[in-house]
Amino acid sequence: MPKRLDVSWDVPTTDIALSRFKRYLEGQGFREATITNYISVCKIYLEWAGTDEPTLSQAEAFRDSLLERKRARSTINNYSFTVKRYHEMLGEEFSFPFLKRNNQIPHFFDAEDVQRIFDVIDNLKHLALLQTAFFGCLRASEVCNLDDEDLDLSRLRLTIREGKGGQDGIAYLSDEAAKTLKQYLAVRPPLDVDGRQPLFYSDYGQRMHRRDIYRIFIKYKKRAGIEKAGGVHVFTRHSSASIMIANGCDILTIQQLLRHKDITTTARYLHMADETRRLKHDRFLRL
Repeated sequence: MPKRLDVSWDVPTTDIALSRFKRYLEGQGFREATITNYISVCKIYLEWAGTDEPTLSQAEAFRDSLLERKRARSTINNYSFTVKRYHEMLGEEFSFPFLKRNNQIPHFFDAEDVQRIFDVIDNLKHLALLQTAFFGCLRASEVCNLDDEDLDLSRLRLTIREGKGGQDGIAYLSDEAAKTLKQYLAVRPPLDVDGRQPLFYSDYGQRMHRRDIYRIFIKYKKRAGIEKAGGVHVFTRHSSASIMIANGCDILTIQQLLRHKDITTTARYLHMADETRRLKHDRFLRL
């Protein structure tokens, strides 16, 4: 008689828990991009805890581990909010001290760095994607959410739908980015994904994910030999704003281009303006 295979066909409990968490977030009215982020972080939390029903003590220990690893304050807050929501689903209240964001921009790439990165990209889709993100000052999630209909090459602009906070907006493109996009669209076949036509999609026919964009950027950053700290958000947001400041752009215009609701968020870049004024002072005020 054949021996029965010793295989468990049970669905992993973590997958069940994440599916339940997803339904909970959907019921709370969270946006798709926010839910995707929460699910990604929650998976890390549950794997760290080793159970799909972690205790509040484990929640606190998980947050402490992030602090010990000196993760960015925004990252710790993001993870903590995810843990809080998960325990709310379990009927428990997890409270934590919110870490005030450091109001300085610690990292950015200057114009030379950005050009070096663009110069080493040998993939047309990647070049179009990163130029669109950089010149449009886009968040990675906003790049992922772009559809063909959101691109207006004749007016060099993009329509941003369901951006941060669920807000729509307008972003602008450079002539250089528009030229690359035309070349990209000339060889890229349109693709329907869930009833929409994404502007950028993976080689497997799926809408791009933020992780994809991060990996693409890091690949070319390393190829360009740039050792400065910072990922794709630093590249498309902090660096774009810092370069505009260095070129003399006013802070109100930068607020509008970055689509910040609060001017105090944009004011983080003012220290760059001070440095620029200092350099211009030393350059032009000479006897």
